[in-house]
Amino acid sequence: MTTAFSSPATSLADVQNLNAHGARIMAIFAHPDDEAFAVAGTLAAYAQAGAEVTLVCATRGEAGKITDPSMTVDDLGQQREAELRAACQAIGIPAPVFLNYHDSGRFERTRHDDPQALMNVDVLDIEDKLRALIEQRRPHVLITFDPHGGYGHVDHLQIHRASVGAFFSTGHLPYGGPQRLYYTVFSTDVARHLNMMDSERELEPERYGISEGTAAVRLDVSAYAAQKKAALAAHGTQMGPGSALGRLSPERREQFEAQMVDQEWYSLGGTRTPISAFPLPELLSGVDTGR
Repeated sequence: MTTAFSSPATSLADVQNLNAHGARIMAIFAHPDDEAFAVAGTLAAYAQAGAEVTLVCATRGEAGKITDPSMTVDDLGQQREAELRAACQAIGIPAPVFLNYHDSGRFERTRHDDPQALMNVDVLDIEDKLRALIEQRRPHVLITFDPHGGYGHVDHLQIHRASVGAFFSTGHLPYGGPQRLYYTVFSTDVARHLNMMDSERELEPERYGISEGTAAVRLDVSAYAAQKKAALAAHGTQMGPGSALGRLSPERREQFEAQMVDQEWYSLGGTRTPISAFPLPELLSGVDTGR
C-alpha cells in the first residue's frame, strides 16, 4: 500500500535520541476518544521520552452513541470519563483535565437548548479557560483540531477556534507562551477511506484532507501501535461492534490501521520560533525547551 506522502515519515521509535526531557506538550480536544485516533502514538512516544504531557478534554461526551449493545450504562458522561482515564493510562500520560462543558451531540442528538453544550458557549469563555491552563502548565507546544475540525463536528470547531485564540493571546506570559501550534490532520486518501468506513460523514476529500505540501510533520508511530490500539479499545462505548470501526471487514480494518494507527500527521498553525526546514522532522524541532 502506498502512503499519502512521498517522503518518509519520521519514526518516533527514535524520539528518545531527541531532546524531549523538559518539553511540555498540551493536546486540546472536545470529546473522549478524539485523542485516541489523532495523537495517541505521538503522546505515548514523547511521554516515554521524558516530555510532560497534558491532555485537555472539553466535554465528557455524554451525547455520544453506545455502540456496544452488551454494555449497560446509567450515566454516559461518567462512563466516558472513566474510559478516557483508562485510555490515558494505556498511552502512558497523566489523567486528563476536563473543561466541564457538555457534549453538543450530532444529528438527532444535537443539544440545541443546553446552554452548557459546547456549541452554545461563547468561544472567548473557552479561550479564557485555556489561557489559565496555559499559564499554569506552560506548554511549549499546543496540539488541537485543524480549521475543519477533522470532519466538521461543531464541538471540534469550537475547540479549534478557542485553542487558536489561546495560542495567539498568551505570548505575553512571562515564559513566552507556547512556541508552536500544531493541527492534527489527515490526507485526502484517508478522507476517502473514512467515507468508506462511515457513510454518515460524507467528507469531501479535497476539503477535509490535506495536500502533501501542507503537512508540517509526518510521524511514524508504528512502534507505539500497541498503546494506541489499547487507548482505542479503552473507549468501549464508542468502539463496539456497532461503531464504524467495529463494522469493518478484516481487510478494511487492516487498511484503517495502516493509515490511521501507524502514522500521525500535523500541519502548522502558528510559531514563535524560526522554522529551519519544512517539513519538520518532529514536533519539537527548533523549540526551546529550556524555558
